[in-house]
Amino acid sequence: MSLERVLAHFREQAGFCTAYGSPFTGSMIEAMARDVEAGGPVAALLQDWPTNPAADALALRLAGALHSAALTNRDPALAALYPGRDAAWSVEKAWPAARAFFERERDWVARFIQSPPQTNETRRSIALLAAFLAFAEQWQGPIDTLEIGASAGLNLNWDRFAYRTQSWSWGEGAVHIDTDWHGPSPPTHVRPNIRHRAACDLNPLNVGEAAERLRLRSYIWPDQPDRLARFDAAAALAIEAGVRVDRASADQWLAEKLAARATDAATIVYHSVFLQYPPKDVRAAIVAAIQDAGEKATADAPLAWVRLEPEAVTDGVHNGLRFVIDLTTWPGGERRILGYTDGHVRAVYAQSEA
Repeated sequence: MSLERVLAHFREQAGFCTAYGSPFTGSMIEAMARDVEAGGPVAALLQDWPTNPAADALALRLAGALHSAALTNRDPALAALYPGRDAAWSVEKAWPAARAFFERERDWVARFIQSPPQTNETRRSIALLAAFLAFAEQWQGPIDTLEIGASAGLNLNWDRFAYRTQSWSWGEGAVHIDTDWHGPSPPTHVRPNIRHRAACDLNPLNVGEAAERLRLRSYIWPDQPDRLARFDAAAALAIEAGVRVDRASADQWLAEKLAARATDAATIVYHSVFLQYPPKDVRAAIVAAIQDAGEKATADAPLAWVRLEPEAVTDGVHNGLRFVIDLTTWPGGERRILGYTDGHVRAVYAQSEA
């Protein structure tokens, strides 16, 4: 793995973190890049990394390792300098402790970064909600939901969250989801009738297990207390609801579920910031399974496909930075683009009906 590729990835990721409202994480990754250039402990950790650093989100793996060490007090000196503990935090103060941790705990960090980051961002549910309500406005019967790439399954409970924007609100509950909403409101008078819910992930995490819950929390950027609070509330709800996520490849799992889907209810397949990760053949199999089931859908058992994905994946927009919120329904296969957002759904730009 070339030094240039590592540095390019780290600097790009640092820019994304800062732009997405985490100057602490952005500056910490910039410090890691400088350490790589200087041949420090970060360079030693990464020298044998075998694959693409950007595709592996390598910088976020390392940032997650540091946050985990702070959350667990594995390194008390580092923990004391992290946001949430130090109101006057700065990377200038925290980096020397972080660098010393990388050097001292090299083996532990090397094990931690073998697993890819998972955030299970609950704020994405407010974008998905627009599609769920649009579908339920036309279908008042029972609905079975299938989520692929569900991580720990926090967004399986999307209909039990409280959504609040400056122009509309929907639902009640301990999990509060907000965003900066532009454009028409979704049909907030609708209450979808969710009958069954199921989910799969290639590597699901169980929020009922303290260690796995902590790993998920460690990937949330430490200077974003609102995201941490949403995660804590959503994790508590998932534990209370007994959420279960099947360990399976999405293409095989979805094909089996759709082949056996009910004939007396609608089925919604949904996913968020997932479709760019599977290999091309798996992605093609997922799409084929949905389209095949769509061709067999009836007026008594319609099928809906809800996505929140990069427009580069949904529409082949080269270097597109927006994320598309869309809804495709069968019978008919009509696709509607309901809006655009970013990966953390900080703002939604809803589209008016033509």
